[in-house]
Amino acid sequence: MMSALSDLLLTPAEMAAVDAAAAASGIYSFSLMERAGSATAAAALRLHPGARQFVVFCGPGNNGGDAYVAARHLQESGAAVALFHLGDPARLKGDAARAHAGCSLQAQELGRYRPVDGDVAIDGLFGAGLGREVPAEVRTLIARVAEAGIPVLAIDLPSGLDGRTGRVLGAAFRAHNTITFMTRKPGHLLMPGRELCGQLEVFDIGIPARIVRAEASGAIAENTPEAWKGVLPAEQLETHKYKRGHLVVFSGEADKTGAARMSAISGLKIGAGLVTIAAPRAAMAANAAHLTAVMLHAVDGEAELADWLSDKRLQTFVLGPGFGVGARARGFVSALRERRLVLDADGISSFKDGPQQLFDLFRGELRLVLTPHEGEFARLFPDIAADDALGKVDKAVAAARRANAAIVYKGADTVIASPDGRALINTNAPAWLATAGSGDVLAGIIGGLLAQGLPAFEAAAAGVWLHGEAARRVGKGLTAEELAAEVLPF
Repeated sequence: MMSALSDLLLTPAEMAAVDAAAAASGIYSFSLMERAGSATAAAALRLHPGARQFVVFCGPGNNGGDAYVAARHLQESGAAVALFHLGDPARLKGDAARAHAGCSLQAQELGRYRPVDGDVAIDGLFGAGLGREVPAEVRTLIARVAEAGIPVLAIDLPSGLDGRTGRVLGAAFRAHNTITFMTRKPGHLLMPGRELCGQLEVFDIGIPARIVRAEASGAIAENTPEAWKGVLPAEQLETHKYKRGHLVVFSGEADKTGAARMSAISGLKIGAGLVTIAAPRAAMAANAAHLTAVMLHAVDGEAELADWLSDKRLQTFVLGPGFGVGARARGFVSALRERRLVLDADGISSFKDGPQQLFDLFRGELRLVLTPHEGEFARLFPDIAADDALGKVDKAVAAARRANAAIVYKGADTVIASPDGRALINTNAPAWLATAGSGDVLAGIIGGLLAQGLPAFEAAAAGVWLHGEAARRVGKGLTAEELAAEVLPF
């Protein structure tokens, strides 16, 4: 089933191509601006019926044109409206110039605005196409509005945000509400953009779906079940535990066994047929005291691991949670180079001094999933992490290509990336998921899905989404143990 247009993500460049294609098809472009502006005015009246006045900030481009149309509609509705412009309105071109000409309100220079209680600001300065830092006068305005606590309704995207990366370009409005048109941009979902947009509404201004879809690359999307449910294993009555896959999770030493158990339980809960914890002999008793459905196998060193791996049914592994950083981890990963592996936490940090050694082990078929948080990402990909020209999606995709791995770049806006350029932005994780041990649960979920035969990228994406859903079920104050207990297949 085809997703709704409002579910798509288009970059600002792709949206500009949609606008151009719409005009080339014969659609009167000013009619689109008229609909965008009228939708903004309607949203302002609906959201702020008690406003003393609407203060409309108009920029030097088409976002400003939308704002001029909105101001005209607000005035015609009987609302009090004050208009402020950035730059010289006489230099406006095309549809924006026509929108300005159609608005009879007397405008003032932007710097003259002083907040008054009861004001509601409508931000039509830049929208999603901004590619440079905001000028000083806009910074001053943003600070003035924030200090006064004036509610802001942003047109397309709060001014100062990059629509492609969600990053703040010097300063940005914190909107209570944002209204955008036809589709969302990555900047609406990526942090801090998602937080600064407030409540987001997508309004259809009448561009035909065929035009929008023709320009949508689909390389960047929101992480929803639509992206991966087609590869989930079918439920069959005639099955057995071996058909559902065998997951192995490596345990740390005797005083660091809890993380591996949370991963193992999560892998079992998500549907793996069997789960085994491979532990040092000194940690067997500590693990055995807490396990029932999860099996145990003693593995002390690389030679013992190599012997065990002669069993070709052992194909999927999680290494890292509580394992310890160092040569032992690197040796175990090398032994697993022909298998499917989720490498997390200590496993990632073990390669901080020579990440290329890791990447060279996993060439060819995509079978490695890396789950770094911000600090771990910087250890594996220091140059990519330090490149300020790249947004989080760009960084995740570049890392995936270098490592030949599915990357789960964790955070409030976790990005899942594939070496083929696909990227998904996750949005369903509640704030209370940021707690000790939650990453161990995630690694186990992804490992359990890999064991059932999901491709690495889809297993990673599904795992991240299901992890968020489990956290929502538990609610605020969750612990990692409670999170693992709430893991459920889709």
